[in-house]
Amino acid sequence: MLPLERQNKIKELIQEKENMKIAELSKELNVSEMTIHRDLKPLIDKGIIVKTFGGISLAKGHSVNTANPDACIFCSRKINERMAYRLILPNNKIEMACCAHCGLLRHRQLGDEVMQAICPDFFKQTTISAKLAWYVMDTSLHIGCCHPQVLTFEWKEHAEKFVKGFGGRIFSFHDAVEEIFQKMNGHEHGCSKHH
Repeated sequence: MLPLERQNKIKELIQEKENMKIAELSKELNVSEMTIHRDLKPLIDKGIIVKTFGGISLAKGHSVNTANPDACIFCSRKINERMAYRLILPNNKIEMACCAHCGLLRHRQLGDEVMQAICPDFFKQTTISAKLAWYVMDTSLHIGCCHPQVLTFEWKEHAEKFVKGFGGRIFSFHDAVEEIFQKMNGHEHGCSKHH
């Protein structure tokens, strides 16, 4: 069995059981524990699994279930086409997130593995490059998706007009990736305040 095949098998097993011991994996895949540790490294780096004492666990909020293409890759919520964030990966693989919130978090997990990412303009519903988009957070308008919510705009001018009416803050792609990560990890000061 090739390392990639073992990694896929590990993903299947951890999805099913959520927690496993290294010794269990070694026995199940019929390879040494050292080989298992090598196979786990890319899965840990991608944020799919986390190391625990003597074993591994499925990362919180992570689903490696690709059987349901209508579910968000990050939070498993049903995908609404009007807000979907798509990550284009090598070998024409596409991952879909329900909104920019999950899309940015997944983008951060995958890093350079993402060849391109696209999202819809909040006003015009046209497809735009995620890296060139402007992101609005902390707005008073609620769109019924993940929190803290993130809205995407092609033009900074449109984002500014939106913020004038509904409040919020505007971020570039790189700043938005870091901001949403910080908010989700509780490092944001005004996270729960409403305007």
